[in-house]
Amino acid sequence: MAELATIARPYAEALFKAAASDLAAASVWVEALKDIAGDAQLQQFADNPNVTAAQVHDLITGVAKVAMPDMAQNFLRTVIENGRLSVLPEIAVQFRALKNAQSGASDAVVHSAFAIDSAALTELGSTLEKRFARKLNLSVELQPELIGGIRVVVGDEVLDCSVKARLEQMKVALTA
Repeated sequence: MAELATIARPYAEALFKAAASDLAAASVWVEALKDIAGDAQLQQFADNPNVTAAQVHDLITGVAKVAMPDMAQNFLRTVIENGRLSVLPEIAVQFRALKNAQSGASDAVVHSAFAIDSAALTELGSTLEKRFARKLNLSVELQPELIGGIRVVVGDEVLDCSVKARLEQMKVALTA
C-alpha cells in the first residue's frame, strides 16, 4: 500500500497545483475517474497488450458521467500512457487530502443502522463540526449490524454511539 501512495503522490500534487484555480470542479471529475478506474474489468481491459492507450482513454471518457474538461483529458492520458491506471484511485484519495488540508476540512464517514434524512444529517453535521472542531465533509454508510445509533469516523478518530458498542461495553463490564 505504501508503494501505491509513493507512486500516486507526485500525480496528486501536480494535479492539485494545476487545478488550483478550480479545485471544486477538478474534485468532481477526479472522483468520477476514481470510481471508473477501480473497476476490475476495466483494469483487465487496460492490461491487455492488444489494447492501445487511446482505446482505454476513449472507453473511460465514454463511460464517465461527468464533463471531462481538457485538463481532465490530459491528466487521464498521462496516467494511462505511464501505465498508472491502477494507481488512479490512490491519486484521487491524495488529491482529496490535499484539497481538505487547504480548506481546513476533514472527511467524516457516518455509519448508521438506518437511513438519515437530509435535515437530520445537516443537524448532525453541525453538531459533529463542533465536537471535532473543524469543517467536515459527511458521507453516510448503512450498517444494519450497529442495531441503532451511529458510529462516526474522522481520520483516525472514532466516535461510537451505536447500540452495538454499548452492548459490547456492557458485556465487558459483566464479564470482568
